[in-house]
Amino acid sequence: DLATSTLRLSLTGHISTIRAVKVSHRHTYLFSAGEDKQIKCWDLEQNKTIRHYHGHLSAVYGLVLHHCLDILISCGRDSTVRVWDIRTKASIFTLSGHTNTVACVESQAPNPQVVTGSHDSTVRLWDLTAGKTRAILTNHKKSIRALALHPEEFTFTSSSADVIKQWRFPDGNFMQNLTGQIGIINCMAVNPDGVLVSGGDNGSLFFWDWRTGYNFQKAQTIVQPGSLDSEAGLFCMAFDKSGTRLLVGEADKTIKVYKQDESADEESHPVVWKSEILKGKKY
Repeated sequence: DLATSTLRLSLTGHISTIRAVKVSHRHTYLFSAGEDKQIKCWDLEQNKTIRHYHGHLSAVYGLVLHHCLDILISCGRDSTVRVWDIRTKASIFTLSGHTNTVACVESQAPNPQVVTGSHDSTVRLWDLTAGKTRAILTNHKKSIRALALHPEEFTFTSSSADVIKQWRFPDGNFMQNLTGQIGIINCMAVNPDGVLVSGGDNGSLFFWDWRTGYNFQKAQTIVQPGSLDSEAGLFCMAFDKSGTRLLVGEADKTIKVYKQDESADEESHPVVWKSEILKGKKY
């Protein structure tokens, strides 16, 4: 319960680390996936498991629900992306092509309907009707661990260690680099106002302006008392429906909620603007 920060309910059933959770906007279902190779569908009216989706050969790292169709898309350590029919539990497609762990998957209504990022340093855009790769983006040098789709623009970002790259749909045209955050970037979230937040394995939170790629704020998470400083990693993040609250899941076993500073203004938080930011590099 977010209002009181109290635990309402615990759902048990997975026998290993849970790596992804998604709530359906069209049904009363919650989907979870973990390192036990299982994908479970929970009915939130009965609070119990009603379906399992079998097929992954190793840990499942990412889950996403299609916006218009009753399908579920998962990715994992077996280097595949699997497309499931939610009702019949049947595997519609196994999208293969990545040569290493597929760490993240995102979906949208227009084509390309599926985007994946992998530890083989590539982003792939998939044609869901044919079940084939539409484009491969090879600009990254290191493993890709997070993707973020802009809620209103037809653009997205992908992050690997030390750099975030911005792309334009539908063909994956490169837009710009967002550099400055050192280390592994585990998660990203973007709100409708064009604020992109990226969370690092070292506990760093970077806030970026989506249009210009300008880093206007840096923050460092504070570990729970009694935790080690090495437990300052950020694993997942999401904005709430209003786009003003940022929820972050962290390595010290806490979920932290950040909100906008109402007292902040241009004088207290000046923007040090540099015009060369807009030029950007070609690669």
